Amino acid sequence: MLFALWLMVFSASSQVIIVSPILPRIGEALGIPEALQGWLITSYALMLSVFALITGPISDKIGRRRILLVGCGSMAGALLLHGVADSFFSLLTVRAVAGAAGGMLSGGAVAYVGDYFPYERRGWANGWVMSGIAFGQIIGIPVGTLLADWFGFRWAFLMFAVTMLLATFLIWRFVPQPEVERDRHPLSLRRALANYGALLKQPSVVAASVAYLLMFFSIGLYVIYLPTWLEENLGVSGAAIASLFFVGGIANVLTGPLAGRLSDEVGRKPLIITSCVGLGLLMPATTYVVTNMWVAYGMFALAMVMVAMRMSPLQSLMTALAPAQRRGILMSLAVAIGQLGIGIGGAVAGLAYTEYGYLSNTVLAAVSIGLMAWLVQRYLPEPENERPAPEVAEA
Repeated sequence: MLFALWLMVFSASSQVIIVSPILPRIGEALGIPEALQGWLITSYALMLSVFALITGPISDKIGRRRILLVGCGSMAGALLLHGVADSFFSLLTVRAVAGAAGGMLSGGAVAYVGDYFPYERRGWANGWVMSGIAFGQIIGIPVGTLLADWFGFRWAFLMFAVTMLLATFLIWRFVPQPEVERDRHPLSLRRALANYGALLKQPSVVAASVAYLLMFFSIGLYVIYLPTWLEENLGVSGAAIASLFFVGGIANVLTGPLAGRLSDEVGRKPLIITSCVGLGLLMPATTYVVTNMWVAYGMFALAMVMVAMRMSPLQSLMTALAPAQRRGILMSLAVAIGQLGIGIGGAVAGLAYTEYGYLSNTVLAAVSIGLMAWLVQRYLPEPENERPAPEVAEA
């Protein structure tokens, strides 16, 4: 069961991350100016946000398993469509379709772990499932980058279509629907809005959602144009960029499960805040200290360690902010706002990079991650037990 979820996360996250290292190849193949390339990230993120909000209440009603199956199948189909994209507009559209499928998966995966595992085991389980992101960096991103260099950017997405099809089969075969209470009320737009409104009356939920936005906004600013900056300033090749993500993935995969297990023992907030402080110092230092690829390897590996230290602890902390029958809409709300952050980050990153250089990207990223640390420290509780459901008006 964990492997099926892991493969789904591996495939879904890799097809997102791969856009950054092959962005120069996409721009060359389709004639896309640098300032517009970030919109390929933005179109995906915006559609993911919309569909995460739509499918959150649906998953609370019909169960996570069905949402995960539909999302995986839709993502596989969307990735296959990348093989026929031959212009900026067509690729932008296909990325938006993939984002819609991603909206079904992003909140659903974390909510499923919250349904299936008790709170004291969620850090461990989230750490293993989310290590699929790191393995994507170790295996998927380097292989996809090399395929893009050798045969064209479309082959990277086609590779992940195959792994997503396999994940769809494994979820159908091995992932059960957890025995948790579902939302018993009829589905309606009015009731969904009422449920979201009830959650947003909780200061901790608002703080968690904004923290998610700032986290992904900073990632978008820092990572999307890092390969472009390295190619332009150090003259590195696509293979070197692939090796950079390989090294970062190793650091992430070694840290993720350990961070999740450690957060089960010492608490989520200390790891999250330590990670934010570390990234806030590391990001603006990048343009000053990275003078060759060896330094780049070390800096990127350290950045991935910091990312792993906050990801699964933050997700585990958030799953306790709502009961099982509201967990889907909570995680969908957080994911939607987080993806809005990376969408805005992608658009801002392109403008900042072309107008002021990569240093401006890193400074803005550091400021946003500092604000995230303050929000977590000030407004997010460290619960010992799961909280009761917020009151929701009958529709």
